[in-house]
Amino acid sequence: MSQTHNNTSPAAHPADPESVNPSRRTFLKAGVLLTTGAGGGMLLGFSLPAAGGPPIRAGVTDELVNVVSPQGVYAPNAFVQIGTDGQVTLIMPKVEMGQGVYTAIPMLLAEELEVPLSRVVIAHAPPDEKLFFDPLLGGQLTGGSTSIRYAWDPMRQAGAVARTVLVSAAASRWQVDPSTCKASDGAVLHAATGRRLTYGELVTDAAKLPVPKEVALKRPDQFQIVGKPLKRLDGVPKGNGTATFGIDVMIPDMKFAIIVNCPVFGGKVASVDDSVAKQVPGVTQVVVLDDTVAVIGEHTWAAKRGASALKIRWNDGPNGKMVTRDLFDDMKRAAKKTGAVAKSVGDIRGALDKAASTFAAAYEQPFLAHAPMEPVNCTLHVKADSCEVWTGTQVPTRAVDEVAKATGVARDKIVLYNHLLGGGFGRRLEADMVYQAARVAKRVNGPVKVIWTREEDVQHDIYRPCYYDEVTVGLDSKGKPVAWYHKVVGSSILARFAPSVFKNGIDIDAVEVITDLPYAIATQQIEYIREEPRNVPTGWWRGVGPTRATFVVESLIDELAIRANSDPVQYRQSILGPTPRARNVLDIAAKMANWGSALPKGSGRGVSVMHAFGSFLCMIAEVSVDKSGDVAVKRVVCAVDAGMLVNPETVEAQMQGGIIFGITGALWGEITFANGRVQQTNFADYRMLRINETPKIEVHLVKSAEAPGGIGEPGTSAIGAALANAVYAATGKRLRKLPLVKQLKTNPKTA
Repeated sequence: MSQTHNNTSPAAHPADPESVNPSRRTFLKAGVLLTTGAGGGMLLGFSLPAAGGPPIRAGVTDELVNVVSPQGVYAPNAFVQIGTDGQVTLIMPKVEMGQGVYTAIPMLLAEELEVPLSRVVIAHAPPDEKLFFDPLLGGQLTGGSTSIRYAWDPMRQAGAVARTVLVSAAASRWQVDPSTCKASDGAVLHAATGRRLTYGELVTDAAKLPVPKEVALKRPDQFQIVGKPLKRLDGVPKGNGTATFGIDVMIPDMKFAIIVNCPVFGGKVASVDDSVAKQVPGVTQVVVLDDTVAVIGEHTWAAKRGASALKIRWNDGPNGKMVTRDLFDDMKRAAKKTGAVAKSVGDIRGALDKAASTFAAAYEQPFLAHAPMEPVNCTLHVKADSCEVWTGTQVPTRAVDEVAKATGVARDKIVLYNHLLGGGFGRRLEADMVYQAARVAKRVNGPVKVIWTREEDVQHDIYRPCYYDEVTVGLDSKGKPVAWYHKVVGSSILARFAPSVFKNGIDIDAVEVITDLPYAIATQQIEYIREEPRNVPTGWWRGVGPTRATFVVESLIDELAIRANSDPVQYRQSILGPTPRARNVLDIAAKMANWGSALPKGSGRGVSVMHAFGSFLCMIAEVSVDKSGDVAVKRVVCAVDAGMLVNPETVEAQMQGGIIFGITGALWGEITFANGRVQQTNFADYRMLRINETPKIEVHLVKSAEAPGGIGEPGTSAIGAALANAVYAATGKRLRKLPLVKQLKTNPKTA
């Protein structure tokens, strides 16, 4: 359920669903910016932020867009082609993994171009860091809830430029003033004479005209597409099974590989007895690498049976005895040190000394796996001097780099075909699976699809790091915070993923939210202490830094409210002065959730406020807790101010999905180690929220004139603290560790 709020609640007007097959590949002939090539049509190149310079030539095969950059010419980041049939092809710089960008980004283009959304088809962009650079992420990546923020202006500008030139072309042919012409429904109209020319009929003329340097964009009150709740364009092919994900790829004469990794990170293969495995019908080969064994078969079942028959002796390495507690002990020791200062406002020591009282708390959060529904996979065909790759990745250029490193094939001889992703959540921001698959494929004659079983996927993920936070708060005589001293201890993802961004010992992602608190707190000092979890690999998990930080901040704010004998909502309202948008979503959510009304015994409500990804959210969760410590989430009310909304239906869906993902993580999510080995294997012991457990979720959208914020991750980030606070309201137990259910069951009094 979704509602729009702007003090009033205007009703949404559902649009008729429009559909298009987003996997369609369109053959584009060579062309230059607004210049007709051999195939006929207008190719519009446009530059996204931080890009500029002259356009480049482009071509598309039946499988993938292949953009060729001439020597000495700066290539823009994306292209739009209008063919002589009037069809618009958008070469998509982002990947679709369920977040809805294959609908929302074309909506931006179609709005200004004045074409029906159904007339826009999509082709995946090739790996090219120069063309498709996202300045918000520092590369050709999809993640960080940046896709709409990245495309908001450039895509609209691209459509407006094309529309302006097409109108000029029609006016020139008719010998009339362009101001007397109007673009509509993929055509240019001249009302005075009733004449009409379609875009397809105009592209040849348009290609001869100069490109305007400045164009006027529509005002929001003129939008016909943007802001409407449109059905997802990829919904139909996904629903009827025609959509192609990486794992669906089938290549003639392809073999199948199942991976068996060393169960201890950093360990190696000591010896392999594959005699029984090779006797399994359909097994054709066994590939032994330093830390991995792969069984190759004529089909997946043969490879899987062969993998189960392997007798492998592992050299565990230095972490063969590690247990989870060791890692938290490491972080607690590290916390005794002074960290790198990420933010300092005022004299923290003096402010704490002068405070009427102080309060200190420590928080622990575990490793989390991504567990996307589509397990990681990659298909490759490595030849003597070239390589083809089929996969679904959030980082296509990095994937190509990893193939080059693993195979020795030159980057310009590697062709990557990207596909829809069956869930990413940050897992496919990594290219480790592509590298490992390439190492295997290099030793196989012909194409091979390398698949990680669910167990291998869960036990060899690149995990959301475990974290340890220590916070000391100075309070005034009314219990309001006047000083905030916060130490964050944990792995630095940025130090590995983007070393140039890790500066002065600070991981800006690890301290995000904490360095920009929405509350009025005069004196603050935020420190970061990097402590890597031995050999356990760490990466981003849906919500990135704000997920873990919001749990800490909003859990502590709630605890301060209770200590001050104040209602948690009213307490927040009293200290949210600097951020009116945060105060607004809090007010809306509290009203819609009937905050303060009575609940049955054993039930409670919890609240959480968050400002991250350019968006403002408030979550209110309603839970019940039984005597055994099991938590049932009954209702979640969410108020969202994400600026101007491109597709409200997508925003609502993303909030619902994010909330469900976040509930799973907060209640049960945990990766643990014993003897250096991950103990979880599959959904039986890496627990997911089940469909019958899904709460009623109400999403209330704030109508806003602000630029769009991100929406893919905020729902996941904000829900954890709301749940913890609701559990306190239901039980009186203040939980400072995750997962919540485990803490309730193992710590009957407090945790």
